[in-house]
Amino acid sequence: MARKSLVIGLTGNIATGKSTILQYLIEKCAAIIDADKLGHRVIEPGGPAYEAVVRSFGREILREDGTIDRKKLGKIVFSNPLDLGRLEKIVHPKIFELGKEEIADTESPVIILEAIKLLEAGLMFTLCDEIWVVTSSFTTQLCRLLEFRKMDENEARYIINLQTPQAAKMNQADRVIDNNGTLVELHAQLDAIWEDLTRRYPRRMTALAR
Repeated sequence: MARKSLVIGLTGNIATGKSTILQYLIEKCAAIIDADKLGHRVIEPGGPAYEAVVRSFGREILREDGTIDRKKLGKIVFSNPLDLGRLEKIVHPKIFELGKEEIADTESPVIILEAIKLLEAGLMFTLCDEIWVVTSSFTTQLCRLLEFRKMDENEARYIINLQTPQAAKMNQADRVIDNNGTLVELHAQLDAIWEDLTRRYPRRMTALAR
């Protein structure tokens, strides 16, 4: 069945500036689906991955009200790549199914599916017409984590290095957005991409402008 909306997968490693890009695309009236929020929903009590996560990691990750303490879970999985892989094997298929439902229920002509693990999360990328990868230098990522997220430097370096190399993501991208410069330079890149989308997908982009 033909997809009505143009679905763009936006990904990039931590602190590459995806949130800034999303905010600009919202101003262009694109609809946003945040895979991280979908991930929160699937591990909520009653969510499709909740029971499996609790069985796998133990009731020690639960708060008194029965909800999963994501900080506790995060400390476990980010200290052991095997545990991270185990968690992802549980939650990624559920996020994929929920993502499909969200796309089907979203009426906007252009949908941005934002996911840090878009290219690593099983079939998630197959939901997209295009893949956009946002990149920044290691130094830029580190500075953003220290300044805006107030991370300890050792923790920040560890998390950056734990992620898939940016080059591997760039090799799978339809478009690469370099976010090492100013906000003006970033917006200029996005404007140019938007103009190209208008040429490549005229019917859907015209519908967005109505």
